[in-house]
Amino acid sequence: MKTCVEVCAGAGGQAIGLESAGFEPQALVEIEQRACETLLLNRPEWNVCQADLREFSGTPYSGVDLVAGGVPCPPFSVAGRQLGADDERDLFPSALRIVSEARPQAVMLENVRGLLSSVFDDYREELRMQLAKLGYHTDWRLLIASDFGVPQLRPRVIIVAMRKDLFEHFAWPAVNIHNPASVGDTLYDMMVSRGWRGAAHWRDRADDIAPTIVGGSKKHGGGDLGPTRAKRAWAALGVDGMGIADEAPDPDFVGMPRLTIPMVARLQGFPDNWAFAGKKTPAYRQVGNAFPAPVALAVASQITAALDSAARRRSITVA
Repeated sequence: MKTCVEVCAGAGGQAIGLESAGFEPQALVEIEQRACETLLLNRPEWNVCQADLREFSGTPYSGVDLVAGGVPCPPFSVAGRQLGADDERDLFPSALRIVSEARPQAVMLENVRGLLSSVFDDYREELRMQLAKLGYHTDWRLLIASDFGVPQLRPRVIIVAMRKDLFEHFAWPAVNIHNPASVGDTLYDMMVSRGWRGAAHWRDRADDIAPTIVGGSKKHGGGDLGPTRAKRAWAALGVDGMGIADEAPDPDFVGMPRLTIPMVARLQGFPDNWAFAGKKTPAYRQVGNAFPAPVALAVASQITAALDSAARRRSITVA
């Protein structure tokens, strides 16, 4: 089992993927109380640290195999002002500091596709240079969640950095050769769970993957499926995106159903038995802001393979 420290852990999407790839968390750092409660609700043995990342030290975890996380996206999101380094929510500097303190073999960071915008060319190059000074080679790639079996679009930038003597063993994961299941096929059993007579017709209408699920923030957004354009995309699938339902439709329901928290969680790649702490709106935000576990698993498995390959080469050289 390899070890990791995860920053901005949220509700555990990335942690599930890392766990499945063979990483044991030494610490999961998260500032939001409800998300911390969710992590401990599902994995009471995990060392969950409720803390501001800017005040967390990576020194006690020196020598872990991986530092991973998804730092806040508003500084780079096209939905925001794209202030980058001038945004007080930019936590890349704190993540880099933790990397310098923990000196892992590998780093894996996730953010929105806006990070690849030309306005952030200098920012990305500075990030690469800072990691190079620490002895890492860095690469990034835009990955689409639907390419890894997740039934929604969700493009995300994944940054992978590894010690320069290890990076030659790393390869980005291959995408699935088949498209993921549609929203209708993915959620049919949930939609029909209370006997809704229109469930089969709805399944046939919801014959595509979901648009990107968004979680909103404390200041903006809430328990709905996103801005106007996203709501139109949901409506085309026969889903009312104006809110989140408490339960599946009853037998005589007429109209477009709303999704429940478990439905949205399944579309995000969470296992069905993963529970979320808090009432509907904070639970939805946790789900909507998560890094889909299947994508995290795909990248983390490649990091595991690279570390194992390098270790085998060293053992052969020593022998």
